[in-house]
Amino acid sequence: MLGNTLAASFIWGINTLFLLDAGLSNLEAFAANAFFTAGMLIFEIPTGVVADTVGRRASYLLGTVTLAATTVLYWLLWVWESPFWAWAVVSVLLGLGFTFFSGAVDAWLVDALKATGYRGSLETVFGRAQIVGGIAMLSGSVLGGVIAQLTDLGVPFLIRGGILLVMFVVALLLMRDLGFTPDRQQKPLQATRTVFRASIRYGLGNRPVRWLMLTSPFTAGVGIYVFYALQPYLLELWGDETAYSIAGLAAALLSGASILGGALAPWVRRLFRRRTSAILLAAISSAAVLIGLGLVRDFWFALALVALWGICSAIDDPVHRAYLNDMIPSKQRATVLSFDSLMGSGGGVVFQPVLGRVADVGGYGASMIWSGVISAVAVPFILLSRAEKAPSDTAREVTTEAEA
Repeated sequence: MLGNTLAASFIWGINTLFLLDAGLSNLEAFAANAFFTAGMLIFEIPTGVVADTVGRRASYLLGTVTLAATTVLYWLLWVWESPFWAWAVVSVLLGLGFTFFSGAVDAWLVDALKATGYRGSLETVFGRAQIVGGIAMLSGSVLGGVIAQLTDLGVPFLIRGGILLVMFVVALLLMRDLGFTPDRQQKPLQATRTVFRASIRYGLGNRPVRWLMLTSPFTAGVGIYVFYALQPYLLELWGDETAYSIAGLAAALLSGASILGGALAPWVRRLFRRRTSAILLAAISSAAVLIGLGLVRDFWFALALVALWGICSAIDDPVHRAYLNDMIPSKQRATVLSFDSLMGSGGGVVFQPVLGRVADVGGYGASMIWSGVISAVAVPFILLSRAEKAPSDTAREVTTEAEA
């Protein structure tokens, strides 16, 4: 988590500025991000199947190599001032790199916890991971913005590629699949079909899981846009479009919120008997904060709202992941988790270019208001999942409900 997030966050604070500096319009920049999420949409299930049939470690190693190579390609496109179609193609391949991580890392972790007899709550573990990720994000986003201002917007991308290659070596030497044995009796295509069918059964076929997954297009999909739109929006409020360190401040604020949210998540979970109560509170709060963020014109007030939005999202994430993991069998875990990520990517594909166009026409403030409205659509689906009264909704420790 530390290495992955540090690598990724070097460009999070300046990615939108990087695309705009390459000559893309707002619509094209967010359309390029939409192609990235389209790549995640296309490859989530195939890479999830790789993790469930070949192994979680193998999936992670493939992810580091793919992401390092495509990050360098992104830098080359910036150097060459390439046309939009080239950005679209490489963005899809960047999405492929991330999909090797999305389901595999959580599945690797939860399987190992059960194999080693862990008896604590998943919220605590995911919260700790979020704290570590937040520290890495804080360091990387601030350093990325400062390095970009001292050198140029391309250097953070090269640093990111180098860190990913280091993570490949670390995973090769230290990472092992515990509590999971790949089924190598079937041929690859047959195994893919078997895992995919079982994943549909335990994913969309499982009512509380299905309703929870249907929240992802509206929360995660909009969240992708908001994260990247905050960079130019804060620069606009600040009044200096070349102050890249201010853009990095948005990512730094969200990383600090991630640390705080990860620490608060187990405590918030103890306040509620049901996990869906915490998820519902976070969803409503996030939507309200985004609408408020679109209405304010004061830089410091906007910063406070950015931090509040980050805390709401950060508290939701460990609880959401724990609730979902408790309802999925081990053999299909990576694929089902990838399917949940796929739903979020699908929302990103639709909403990023739409909200980017709103920003072109009405400004970033208007796009923030619409982001809040769209994310509020997740609330009814949370209530539907809650109504199913799944045992994992009230679980306090790592359970075996899915296997049962």
